[in-house]
This record gives sequence, C-alpha cells and structure tokens, in this order.
Amino acid sequence: MATVSDTIQVNGIRCERCVNRLATALDGLEGLEGANANLMGQVTLAWDDEKTTRDDLVAVLARAGFREVAPV
Repeated sequence: MATVSDTIQVNGIRCERCVNRLATALDGLEGLEGANANLMGQVTLAWDDEKTTRDDLVAVLARAGFREVAPV
C-alpha cells in the first residue's frame, strides 16, 4: 500500500455547506484515506494508489459540482 496525497484547486466551494456537500460526496470511497477542504477551494486528498486514482477522485468531485481549476 502506497499512500499518495495531492492538493487541488476546485471551484464551487463558497460556504461551509459546500464543504459538507464535498465531504458527503467523498464519504465511503474505497481507497480514500483523508480529505480536507477550505473555503478558498483547496482540497487536499490522501489515497491508497492501489485502490483508487487521483482521476477517479477528481471525477467524483466533478459529479458533485466541484470542478478542478487548471493551474495558472
């Protein structure tokens, strides 16, 4: 098992309710070991790369309305 972490910038986080919605979207995902989001749209994810991928996690966020912002 190798734990990987990354911080991504997403749009759609404007309030604590949004953060809770994001947490609900990620709740129970296999391989996700940790998630932390702030009101500036930064989401830090930690996952087991043998069970899930960054792309899978970003896709779950996108389906919940939180799209990744391309780095400038």
